[in-house]
Amino acid sequence: MKLSRSDFIQVRGLRTHVRHWGSPDAPTLFMLHGWMDVSASFQFVVDNLAHDWQVIAPDWRGFGLTERVKSDCYWFADYLGDLEAILDHYAKDQAVNLVGHSMGGNVAGIYAGVRPDRVAKLVNLEGFGLAATEPTMAPARYAQWLDELREPPTMRAYETIDGVIARLMKTNPRLARDRAEFLAAHWSAKNQNGHWEILGDPAHKITGATLYRVEEVIACWEKITAPVLWVEANDSDLWRWMGGRDKVRAELDRRRACIPNVKSAVVNDAGHMLHHDQPELLARLIEDFLA
Repeated sequence: MKLSRSDFIQVRGLRTHVRHWGSPDAPTLFMLHGWMDVSASFQFVVDNLAHDWQVIAPDWRGFGLTERVKSDCYWFADYLGDLEAILDHYAKDQAVNLVGHSMGGNVAGIYAGVRPDRVAKLVNLEGFGLAATEPTMAPARYAQWLDELREPPTMRAYETIDGVIARLMKTNPRLARDRAEFLAAHWSAKNQNGHWEILGDPAHKITGATLYRVEEVIACWEKITAPVLWVEANDSDLWRWMGGRDKVRAELDRRRACIPNVKSAVVNDAGHMLHHDQPELLARLIEDFLA
């Protein structure tokens, strides 16, 4: 297993944890994790990279070892602001290679269209957006948000770390025990009562107040100038989350077609957490694309 080291920097007022693998003199690759995940989640992919890379992977605000916000909810646009601050810190005025998974892929894709000069190449791992919404949904969405602010969500605690390991393996049946043990040690920590809590702010579970406006996202994707590798898992949960396989297939094809310079790959025998299920294959796909 390749060793990582931790760095803590100030990002827009928050003490932010950034994980590094590899030599500082090697080509740089930024990896952006998904919702309710942490930077250490990329360990298995990093272990399988054949070439020398300096991999830089932050914990997003309110996840992992990064400080939580001092308000009652999170706003998606803040991830764009955080990403730019992180790139300014580590790669000022440079075009960078980005790998983003799920939420991290959504952030990276929008950023690549908003700041096309800052992205050299982009690998999007299942970060294809949410189900489309209609303006008529807005009243109910705002009402739901207000209700959840009134009764904030909580995060389940586990008596032992074995409970966390079991939770990870139940969520992803493909996850091997040794990988689950590694992830649990980075994904959770003991609280004041001696129980193990997930290192994610429960406020992340509050429904976003604003609707997901896919046409705005597509408008950003259309501005991307970097080559993009669009990577899907053959057994992804995206089908369930977005409304059925046939419906989602047509919608994903429509969205992908809006990216000017895109190629696609499918990772077999993998679910949404494809970087856990097939890290060897994924590492080869990433390096072949970046070569």
